[in-house]
Amino acid sequence: MKELKETELKIGGRECLIFSCQDPEVLIVEPSMGFREAGEEAEKLKEAGVPFAFAVFRTEDWNRELSPWKAPAVFGNEDFGDGAEETLSFIEKDMIPALKKKIGDIPVALGGYSLAGFFALWAAYRTESFSAAAAVSPSVWFPGWIEYASERSPKAKAIYLSLGKKEAKTRNPVMATVADCIEKQYSLLKKAGIKCALEWNEGNHFKDPAERTAKGILWCLKNIKEK
Repeated sequence: MKELKETELKIGGRECLIFSCQDPEVLIVEPSMGFREAGEEAEKLKEAGVPFAFAVFRTEDWNRELSPWKAPAVFGNEDFGDGAEETLSFIEKDMIPALKKKIGDIPVALGGYSLAGFFALWAAYRTESFSAAAAVSPSVWFPGWIEYASERSPKAKAIYLSLGKKEAKTRNPVMATVADCIEKQYSLLKKAGIKCALEWNEGNHFKDPAERTAKGILWCLKNIKEK
């Protein structure tokens, strides 16, 4: 695959970084606190052999912009907000139309790591805009999430989950439930008949986020192409 074209631009007032192949067949969208690891992830995505456009947008207030409802802080002293609906609206009404105008009407995959992975999972329940979602080390311990997911069916047709094997080994009582929660989430997806995967990675939450996220997106690309 030829070299990726890298473009920085603003969409809907947000800073975005786009990596694109010639004649992309899939658009990948991800929230990010910064663009430092985006290039590394984009290079790994080339391994799929599927021409793609990879669009990352910057979040200024991670805990607010990616949380579907308010919840008290579980680490540090920063509470979670309820800005996910606003962020999803930006993706659907601003980002995707602007990018499709340039690259064509192609399937969209949503990915993310940590709270962004949780956002991707939540969005997969909220809208049919995404053909697949990669929820990598997602914050499925989020208060009220498993109850929310238990009462609904995903709208995305393919969902990838992953977690580090050591992520549940923490003194934080809420975050220590993450392994049990992701197993429950996986069971819910299978019960709903969703094409899904749960992959366990070596290490804790902070090990190789770009590599892990790329692995999830590669799974999404494969399953989008197989449809």
